[in-house]
Amino acid sequence: MTTYGLLVFEDAEELDFVGPWEVFTASAAQRDKGDRAVLAAERPGPVRCAKGMRVVPDCTFDDHPELDVLLVPGGRGARVTQIGNAALTGWIAKTAERADWVASVCTGSFLLHEAGVARGRRVATHWASEDKLEARGDVTVVRDARYVVDGDLVTSQGVSAGIDMALWLIGRIHGRDHARTVRRYIQYEPAPPYMADEPL
Repeated sequence: MTTYGLLVFEDAEELDFVGPWEVFTASAAQRDKGDRAVLAAERPGPVRCAKGMRVVPDCTFDDHPELDVLLVPGGRGARVTQIGNAALTGWIAKTAERADWVASVCTGSFLLHEAGVARGRRVATHWASEDKLEARGDVTVVRDARYVVDGDLVTSQGVSAGIDMALWLIGRIHGRDHARTVRRYIQYEPAPPYMADEPL
């Protein structure tokens, strides 16, 4: 049984956790082995995210199940409003010690750095925040990869990269064939209508 814990907090970027949530819950449904995903927050009650979506956590820092995977989303909360929340970063540090895998999407890497989890490690983050993360020191920011694996830490760039990372992670845990089955089940076949690259 695999338990995925996805952290939510005020001003978290919605798709940073909703994308991986879809992957993890689809994986659980395909495996039918008692896997589950839970949303964890500092306190009970609705959490307002970056774009206004409100979500209700399943558990708090005090009553969550043992987590095999901890995922930290990004957003304004990760960079600005929650970076100084010692209760949150302390929980990340403590929970990361017990988890098999720690993951982040976008600027969730800032919270991992503040918690000490990403210090001395190779990480990915959103392209617009790479310099700021690097300036924090004691971290190697990889600028040309959608997700980066450093031991038991896997970090990713922006929102769609988080889905890629989540698929890689379930493939690492449960096998590549399983990950392919999940990818097909959720019909994740990126085909953007416009060029992804910015004009020079």
